[in-house]
Amino acid sequence: MDEVIVIGGGLAGSEAAWQIASRGIKVLLFEMRPKKLTPAHKTGDLAELVCSNSLRSKEITKAVGLLKQELIRLGSLIMESAIKSEIPGGKAWVVDRNLFSKYITEKIERHPLIKVVREEVKEIPTDKICIVATGPLSSESITKSLFKLIKQDYLHFYDAISPIIYADSINWNKVFVADRYGEGEGSYVNCPLTKEEYERFVEELLKAEKVPLHPFEKPKYFEGCLPIEVMAERGKETLRYGPMKPVGLIDPRTGKEPYAVVQLRPENKEKTLYNMVGFQTKLKYKEQERVFRLIPGLENAEFARYGSIHRNTFVKAPLVLKPTLQLKECPNVFLAGQITGVEGYVESTAMGLLAGINAVRLLEGKPLVVPPKETAIGALVNYLITANPKYFQPMNINWGLFPPLKKKVKKKEKFAILAERAQKALSEWIQTIN
Repeated sequence: MDEVIVIGGGLAGSEAAWQIASRGIKVLLFEMRPKKLTPAHKTGDLAELVCSNSLRSKEITKAVGLLKQELIRLGSLIMESAIKSEIPGGKAWVVDRNLFSKYITEKIERHPLIKVVREEVKEIPTDKICIVATGPLSSESITKSLFKLIKQDYLHFYDAISPIIYADSINWNKVFVADRYGEGEGSYVNCPLTKEEYERFVEELLKAEKVPLHPFEKPKYFEGCLPIEVMAERGKETLRYGPMKPVGLIDPRTGKEPYAVVQLRPENKEKTLYNMVGFQTKLKYKEQERVFRLIPGLENAEFARYGSIHRNTFVKAPLVLKPTLQLKECPNVFLAGQITGVEGYVESTAMGLLAGINAVRLLEGKPLVVPPKETAIGALVNYLITANPKYFQPMNINWGLFPPLKKKVKKKEKFAILAERAQKALSEWIQTIN
């Protein structure tokens, strides 16, 4: 019987291995821990949770809650463990970290079709079907092997992420659309600040609380992606000569150049999401809300993704991946988890699940599948494939990734309708893949 190789025993790799074995195919699951630990992991357990024991919201009217429900319906081992190890956490899905990982480890090690090999893989095999799910802290060896399969420029090691805001939470009466010096078609949304508004913003930015660095992270920033608060520490006027420079932008309401400007760039074709240009940050999430809502036009801003800066290995998915999660240059190799360019435990699991399903279908000579864009899993994949490569950054699941509704509805009803549409689309998709 043929087998599939899975490299990496995190959430994505464990999920992929389970999906493959559940379909009657042998799996060789390679995990270098505990022989070789990463700077973040402490145990040799599979699917070890590192940064948090929360899988975020349970509610189906939250995009991540919908994604979890989709995974449950698709037979996810990770979600099976989350159900077994859940502890009280209000509206958040919180798990006992140790029970969670041990449950997954035992299920996989006991499966008759899965062989767990505790060794580091230094070269990605291309003559067999293989899934690479080595996570954000991929080893130097596996990274070098990826270099051989994709162009080096398409592989990143440092995440400098700016916040993303829902378009319908912007106060459009206080902003104007224009490109610098009037060039282009007017892609940028500009939030103008007066001298007083700018000085207050900088003052509050400097006072805001920051996220402490993980032990495996060094406070070493590249000049091209400095945190917004680090730039502000260099002097009150620094931001006006950096990401908040107003040069070449005329506010049509005043006919003058503002004192400072925050630019928002469309994150998708539908323009449902806008990126705060140059606003990568280490501020705590609540502080991002408090400080960034001081910007005119963003008083009621809702965040689809918060800003962050951390160590991460990921590919430039729009240039590297097929929607089936295969490498364009090497269709025998699939990527899964955060290395694809998704953020978060649940999102990584979803990519592992899809890679596992498609690896089996490739082995059996069946057509490979892609979930509908209306589903949470499909919306994530669609982002990976269609995002602008020039500005590509890892993304978590959020409602801004879903195709817009054809009719306008009240905000309170919108997410319930999107969730209902997604569930229907998933039901139809499940029938086709079965």
